[in-house]
Amino acid sequence: MLNIVLFGAPGAGKGTQAALLAEKRGLVHLSTGNLLRQEISSGTATGKIAQRLIDNGELVPDGMVIGLIREQLEKHANAGGFIFDGFPRTPEQAAALDLLMEEKGMSVSAMVALEVAVEELTDRLLKRGRESGRADDRSFDVIQTRINVYHRKTTPVIEYYRAQRKYHPVDGTGSVEDISERLYRYIIHL
Repeated sequence: MLNIVLFGAPGAGKGTQAALLAEKRGLVHLSTGNLLRQEISSGTATGKIAQRLIDNGELVPDGMVIGLIREQLEKHANAGGFIFDGFPRTPEQAAALDLLMEEKGMSVSAMVALEVAVEELTDRLLKRGRESGRADDRSFDVIQTRINVYHRKTTPVIEYYRAQRKYHPVDGTGSVEDISERLYRYIIHL
């Protein structure tokens, strides 16, 4: 079973690349961002809390996200593997994911990080905000907060997976096709 953590800052292209890779390898794409947006659009209690945090550029609490991931692992119990997009975002979440995966008889195969410069991330997010109307991508200040939160709270996840020899950086710049080819060349050897 192939279980990939696709990692990178907001705007690195995780969603696009995860969807392409999931299709190529027949994996289930688990986007915590999409799962949270579904909760928000459904007006659930989880969604209301998540909306307030996201609007301020903050991270949603671990327990809430782990609960959503657990539901998806159980829903897709017969899957050939998963791509985790936007999760884990902290070493605590990574440890919780390891425990959850172990409970389900699985493990994370690799953490692949899309590496993109901050200036390009900001440009990508502002463009996405104009095109998609996502509130969290329209404000330069909110984008900067999200990137700062990523660097402060999320990059330690790299060390977590590096210690397990599962961390693998991939250049996240260039065309969608070029990035996809780089990712696939790495993943094919797992």
